Amino acid sequence: MTSGTVYTAGWSLDDIPWDRFDRSKASPGMIAAVKAAALVEFNAPAYVSYLARVFEGAERSLADFKRWGDEEAQHGLALGRWAEMADPAWSFEQAFARFQTGYKPPHFTSEETVSVRGSRRGEMIARCVVESGTSSYYSAIREAADEPVLKEIAGRIAADEFRHYRLFFDTLHAQDEPELPFWRRLLVALGRINESDDDELAYAYYCATVGPDEEAANPYRRSEYARQSFACSGRIYRRHHIRKLVQMVAKAVGADPQGRITSWAAAFMWRLFQFRAGSTLASAPNG
Repeated sequence: MTSGTVYTAGWSLDDIPWDRFDRSKASPGMIAAVKAAALVEFNAPAYVSYLARVFEGAERSLADFKRWGDEEAQHGLALGRWAEMADPAWSFEQAFARFQTGYKPPHFTSEETVSVRGSRRGEMIARCVVESGTSSYYSAIREAADEPVLKEIAGRIAADEFRHYRLFFDTLHAQDEPELPFWRRLLVALGRINESDDDELAYAYYCATVGPDEEAANPYRRSEYARQSFACSGRIYRRHHIRKLVQMVAKAVGADPQGRITSWAAAFMWRLFQFRAGSTLASAPNG
């Protein structure tokens, strides 16, 4: 975290200094990014239901996952409230209802008890990948935002996401399943990274930025809104955020986070982000 502020677990919406909100410092790009993030975060309980099937009988893990889902939903509420303050014409409730109706991945609605990653260990590696991304993303939002309330919200969420990474990392290593070979762990991680182009982020961005009265003129096109979503969020990152993300993924798959291969991977990922975001991203002084 930056600026030396330490955010502890267990915060509530009442801890956010909403009275400090300054709409003049809320940029259109950041508003769009926050709207989309709010929808994804608030949908976490659907993922908890899926994990409950995969980890049936593991009561301690299920309690941890329930707490994780509650905290993620609170993230959505905080981001949604901020977005409504920044854009009073936007309705978080309405946008989320559309997103929830339209985004239903098969593993959320099936009764299958085996993880789509092949094992509980694989599932936790995938979760570590996601938390690597979200902790880095909200750290980036906190640094990029000029609006003080959003800085506070993003800082609190980033701290939660780092703790969530630790939860899933510890759960990964607590399983009594056989250890996965390194190549298999790497494939799971790369597969989950590749899923960043799936409907979740693209459709969230669509529901967040295209109103229901605009759907006929602007129908959902996955490739187009995946591109727009990435262009919006990709400009928020700086090089040190990508480096931290890759280091956390490396640790989850059993690679050396400080090793040469991880450094090469971080450099490649940064160049890929620059290219896909459609512009050269400015490097921070410590980037």
